[in-house]
Amino acid sequence: MKAVVYTLGCKVNDVESGSIIRGLEALGYTVSREMEEADLYIVNTCAVTAEAERKSRQTVGKAVRQNPNAKIIVCGCASEKTPSAFLEKGATVYAVTGAQRKNKALEIVRAGFENEPLGVCIEEEKIYEEMPLPECLKTRNFVKIQDGCNRFCSYCVIPYLRGRSRSRRVESAAKEILESTAQETVVTGIDISEYKDGEKDLADLMLAVKDAQTRIRLGSIEVSLITPRFLEALKQVKNFAPQFHLSLQSGSDSVLKSMNRRYTRAEYLEKCKMIYQAFPNAAITTDVIVGFPTETEEDFCQSLQIVKEAGFAQIHAFPYSPREGTNAFKKYKELPFALKKERVERLLETGAKVKKEYLERFVGRVLTMVPENCIEGYTEGYTENYIRVYVKGEMEKTPIRVRIQRLFKDGAEGKIEKE
Repeated sequence: MKAVVYTLGCKVNDVESGSIIRGLEALGYTVSREMEEADLYIVNTCAVTAEAERKSRQTVGKAVRQNPNAKIIVCGCASEKTPSAFLEKGATVYAVTGAQRKNKALEIVRAGFENEPLGVCIEEEKIYEEMPLPECLKTRNFVKIQDGCNRFCSYCVIPYLRGRSRSRRVESAAKEILESTAQETVVTGIDISEYKDGEKDLADLMLAVKDAQTRIRLGSIEVSLITPRFLEALKQVKNFAPQFHLSLQSGSDSVLKSMNRRYTRAEYLEKCKMIYQAFPNAAITTDVIVGFPTETEEDFCQSLQIVKEAGFAQIHAFPYSPREGTNAFKKYKELPFALKKERVERLLETGAKVKKEYLERFVGRVLTMVPENCIEGYTEGYTENYIRVYVKGEMEKTPIRVRIQRLFKDGAEGKIEKE
């Protein structure tokens, strides 16, 4: 039997799809991640933007066209938000299971398909549910330690779909990280800053894996996580990658308040200072939402300024996308698209200049690179502080010391440093 597990959206979705694939393989299926002819399709959807929802619906339609007689199970955030939209795709949509209990898809497959289509069978997940371990990739592996969100930022629909924050047991998460055979392991979740196993938090988990052989990198984190205790725990991790993807969203206090982000620009910059003091070579990367409905030109200029003050190694800038069901959607009128587009371009231009300044600090210095792909005669990979490095020739996928030669493409060119 052939199955396709097709993933849209975030890295957490991707990890969960990996678990579903492992579960299907245990049931005897041959599984692909690509859209091709199969007997079973599991579509793991996304609802972070309206465009992501549209693509999710389109993907289910593609599966129907690939094999009208196949069974289709739809899971993920878009199916939680508007389950009926996926049932309209045809009788072959056997079940719509939502975002919170993705093991449900495996339970349905395990039970067989002798009954009539189940339709919507969404269940709430109140405690962290262990899934089969996903496949461990050789270069970069992802370990999910947490799900759900308690923050309720005014622009975000995810807490309504993923449910409240719930965390994996320290022993279980630590075991997977310690046993990772990948060169680098990324600790991920919807909001890992809220990781909590009883009295233990993310600092305790990091101490539990401090001797791991795999290089450990953190997924996106929040300002509240950065404390002296947490930074001290990270300093004890033997192979910690000092990149901090510290969510910002806006450099304006008034916009942050409208977003329900619960910190000020001064507090954010203080956390950046703490990171640099603990890890002088750290890369701080971030996300910025541009054109939030309450954002004035003055507010936007505050975002431009904080990019310079924080010294970001890289920024991801996105125009605000209204999401039905959120407080921002109910309260505010959207700004013109042209204005949002123009501001995104200005922010990215500033971000590129600041990134260049960060990269220039490392020319002539030796860093550790994990090779990933060889394209057009260059092996590409990332250093511990998330600099994308290009080295001439094809290299084995094992960590290598490289000396940064010059800025190149979207990162830097490096040369293997001989022992």
